[in-house]
Amino acid sequence: MSKILVVEDDVGTASEIEAALVDHGCSVTQSLDGRDGLVKAISGTFDAIVLDRMLPGTLDGLGMLAALRAASVQTPVLILSALSAVDERVRGLKAGGDDYLTKPFEALELTARLDVLMRRRTSATQETILRVADLEINLLTHTATRAGNAIDLLPREYQLLEYLVRHSGQIVTRTMMFEEVWHYRYGEATNVIDVHISKLRRKLDLPGLVPLIRTLRGSGYVLDATN
Repeated sequence: MSKILVVEDDVGTASEIEAALVDHGCSVTQSLDGRDGLVKAISGTFDAIVLDRMLPGTLDGLGMLAALRAASVQTPVLILSALSAVDERVRGLKAGGDDYLTKPFEALELTARLDVLMRRRTSATQETILRVADLEINLLTHTATRAGNAIDLLPREYQLLEYLVRHSGQIVTRTMMFEEVWHYRYGEATNVIDVHISKLRRKLDLPGLVPLIRTLRGSGYVLDATN
């Protein structure tokens, strides 16, 4: 039975969510504000969290979410909000949310989205190491090694490398990398991708090792071991 934490200050909405989740075979714990929700989320073991964006008091939904991620709690979070603008959804996802559902919503969509998040978490816990040739990435510690040598990566460099490794052998464009790693719309005037790729190459391609990242002019980049 999946354990779900519901953080929602509207009692009526919280009751409806609980009823839908119980009918779906879940065990539900409720919280009415961000501070109580944070304590429960950190101290309890939940398979997913349903989090209202607009909570009362000094700790709103995004504040609670940020504190949760700062405490290294990686429980999947589905944000609920009446704010449907793209910028608001982006804010929620950048704060650490895994999905965003606008109000009003159907119970079937709520449970379906939670099922997807929990399946992702299950598969992610089974996969802890990504490998391409002699390059290894540890998804738990966010570290990487090449030919047994540790690679000193900044957080954004790690995120970019993980994205490239997950798409190894595939052409990834600058637009794809910028929108998936930086979560912004790509603008051709920026060279941030090229700068980070250059830094990654210097750290990955140690003397005597085959270069892993290829540039495909007019297309993008490919990470593989065929150079």
